[in-house]
Amino acid sequence: MFKSLILIILFFKFCTSLDTLTTNKYIKDGQSLISKGNNFALGFFSPGNSSYKYLGICYVKVTPQTIVWVANRNHPIIDSSGVLSINQYGDLVLHDSNNRPLWSTNVSVQDQVTTSPVAQLHDSGNLVLVQDNNKKVLWQSFDHPTDTLLPNMKLGLNLKTRINTFLTSWKSKDDPGTGNYCYKMNLNGSPQVFLYNGSTPYWRNTLSPGNNVSIATSSSGQKFFFVNNQDEISSYYSDDDPSIMTRVVLDNTGLLQKLMWDDGVHQWKEQWSTPRYQSDKYGHCGSYGKCNPDNINRFECMCLLGYEPKSPRDWYLRDSSKGCVRKNSGLSMCKNGEGFVKLEHLKLPDSSIDAALIGTSMSSSECEQACLTNCSCTAFTSMNTDGKGTGCLAWYGELIDILQYTDVGSELNVRVDATELAKYTRKSKRSLSKKRKLAIALVSIAVPMFLVSLLAYIWLAKKKKTKVKRKVHKQSLNFASTRGSFEGHELEDGSTHPDLPIFDLSCIVAATENFSPTNKLGQGGFGSVFKGQLSNGQHIAVKRLSKSSRQGIEEFKNELMLIAKLQHRNLVKLLGCCIPEDETMLIYEYMPNKSLDSIIFDHTRASFLNWKKRFEIILGIARGILYLHQDSRLKIIHRDLKASNVLLDTEMNPKISDFGMARIFKEDQTQDKTTRVVGTYGYMSPEYVIFGQFSTKSDVFSFGVILLEIVSGRKNCDSYQKHPSQNLIGYGNYGEKIELWI
Repeated sequence: MFKSLILIILFFKFCTSLDTLTTNKYIKDGQSLISKGNNFALGFFSPGNSSYKYLGICYVKVTPQTIVWVANRNHPIIDSSGVLSINQYGDLVLHDSNNRPLWSTNVSVQDQVTTSPVAQLHDSGNLVLVQDNNKKVLWQSFDHPTDTLLPNMKLGLNLKTRINTFLTSWKSKDDPGTGNYCYKMNLNGSPQVFLYNGSTPYWRNTLSPGNNVSIATSSSGQKFFFVNNQDEISSYYSDDDPSIMTRVVLDNTGLLQKLMWDDGVHQWKEQWSTPRYQSDKYGHCGSYGKCNPDNINRFECMCLLGYEPKSPRDWYLRDSSKGCVRKNSGLSMCKNGEGFVKLEHLKLPDSSIDAALIGTSMSSSECEQACLTNCSCTAFTSMNTDGKGTGCLAWYGELIDILQYTDVGSELNVRVDATELAKYTRKSKRSLSKKRKLAIALVSIAVPMFLVSLLAYIWLAKKKKTKVKRKVHKQSLNFASTRGSFEGHELEDGSTHPDLPIFDLSCIVAATENFSPTNKLGQGGFGSVFKGQLSNGQHIAVKRLSKSSRQGIEEFKNELMLIAKLQHRNLVKLLGCCIPEDETMLIYEYMPNKSLDSIIFDHTRASFLNWKKRFEIILGIARGILYLHQDSRLKIIHRDLKASNVLLDTEMNPKISDFGMARIFKEDQTQDKTTRVVGTYGYMSPEYVIFGQFSTKSDVFSFGVILLEIVSGRKNCDSYQKHPSQNLIGYGNYGEKIELWI
C-alpha cells in the first residue's frame, strides 16, 4: 500500500492552503501549497494559449502570473487534472488522471518506517523535501531550476552531491519544455559561465580563478557571490532588501534578463539584459581579435598588437569571423627576444580552451617569467584568487572573445615577437617624451601665472573684505557673535526673532570638521553646502556663501528674514546663522535624502520611488507654494522653484528651500516688474524671461515644470533631437507621448 499525500492544485481556485505537506494531510482539488510569507504558490497552470497543464511554482502577489519553476516541463498533463503524492519510497511523484507517472524527485528514502518525508515550499521559492525527524534535505527545486534564477539560488557544481545546477530556456512562451538555450558554468581552465545555443557558446561571463575562494561584490542594493572550494564551485546573488522581488530569467530567444518587480506600476522592470548587441556575442571578432563596441563610426573589431586580419578582404567588408593571425616578421616566438605587451580594461579571453591556472601565489614578474619560458604560452594575467594571494592564469592557444571596456575590466599581457616589442617600446617612449615636454611647457607657463594670480587674489581679497565690512555695517544687520552667547537680529521691519540663534564660528568649524570635502553635500550659485553634527548630536546643513557668488549680502539678508518669519511643514527650517567678519552662513535642518533632482533623475534611485510617493511629493510642494502665496502672513513669490531647491527629509516629505531670490508682495499686489531677471532657465515663465514680469503665476509655471519632471523622470533641459523643441515642455506640446524613464 502507498502512504500517499495527494495534491490536486488549481492556481485560480484557492479554497484552502497549507504551508507544509505531510502524510497526515490530504489536499483536495482546489487547494494549494503556499509559502509561509505568502510569496510563492505551488500548483497547476496552463501557459499562454496552451491547453496542457504543468506543475509549477509562481509568485502569489504578482499579476499576471509569473512562473519561476516547472516540474514536468517535458511531460505535460494532457487531460483535466494531475495528482502529486508522496509514495512509499518517500518520493514526490506527479501522476496524471490515469495514474501514469510524469515526474518524480527520484530520491527513494531507504528507512521510510522511521522517517516521514515532509514537503515544504519556502518563502524563497524553494520547494524542499525533508525528513521529518532530522530535517535532512532529501531534494530541493533550487538544485533543479528551469529558466529562472532566484536570489540565493546557486548556479554551478556541488562537488559533494555532483549536482550541476544550470538554467535552460523554455521552447516558447506557450511551451515550458527544454529549449535551445542553456546558461551553465564551465569548469575548464578558470571557472566561467556560458550561455549556450545548443552546444555552441553564445555569450560568456568571466568569474575569478583559483581555489578556496569566497568573493562578494556589491552593486545597486545587491550582492554577487562566487565560491570555489572543496565543496562547491558556484555563483549566486542576494538582495539587500528582501521585500524587493527580483529574478534572472533566460527566455526562449536566448536573452538573459535581470528583472525587478515594480509594485507601483505592476510590471517587471529590466535592470540589465545580455546579449543585446552584436559585439556581446561570443567570439564576434574571431581569434586574436578585440571587440570595442564604442567604435561607433568604425568597425568594432581590431586585431591585437602583433596580429593582422587573416582575410583582409573579409575584414574590410566587416566580416571578422576568420579572426586574426600573427604578423610574419621572420622571427620566432620562442626565446628570441620576445616579450609581453600589457592591454588594460578587457574582458579576458575564453579560458576554457588551452588555458590553465599555473600558480596561486605568484607575483606578476614570476608569472611573466613562467609564461616566457614556455614557448606555447601566448598570454597571461595576474588575478586576485582569495583576497590575499595572486594567481597566474596563462593561455597556450588562441585568444578568443576579448572585449574592450572603457574604465573597468582586467589586464592581459599578450606575447609579441622582438620586432613588435621594439615598435611598442619606441612608441611608448615617444608618447612619454611628448607628455614630459608638454608637462614642462605647462609648468613653465603655469608657475608665473599662478604667482601673479596669487598676488592679485590676495590684493582683491583684502579689498573685498573691507568692502563687505562696510556693506554689512551700512545695511544694519546688527548681528553680534560672541563666544558662547548670541543676541537677537534685526529684521527689515525693525523687529527681532527670538528663536533664531547666532552660532559661533568655532562651533560650525567643529561640526563640519573644518568644512571637510567629505562633508560637502553640493554646490550652487550661492556657494557650497556642508553636512555637520553639533555637539548635542543634531545633524545640520551649513549653507556657506561663496565670496565669488552671484548672491550677496542683500540675498543673504532676504533669505534670513523670510525663512525666520515663515513656518510650514513643507518649507525648510532655518536653525540659525553665523557671520564672523566677512563670512556669511545659514544653518538649516539636515535633509538626509538630499534634493529631489538627485532621486528622480537617477534611474536606480528613482525605481524605488513608487507613484504613491511621487503623488505625495507633488502635493507637498503644492501645499508649500499655497502657503507662500496665500496662507502665510506675507505674500511671497519664490522666483527660483526647481527640483534642486526641493529637499527631502527622512520620510521623503518635500521641503522648499533657497529663498535668496524671493520677493514680498503687498496684500493687494498681483504682479511686479524687474530689470534683473534671476532664476534658472527652463523653470522661469516666458513673461518673466522676456519682460521681467513676475507674480504668483511665475511660481505656478515653475511648479508645472517640476510636476512634469517628477512624472516623466526626465530633465526639462534634456535634448529631443527628433523634435523642433529642445525641452520637455515643448516635446509634450508637439503631441508626442513622453517616455517614462522610471
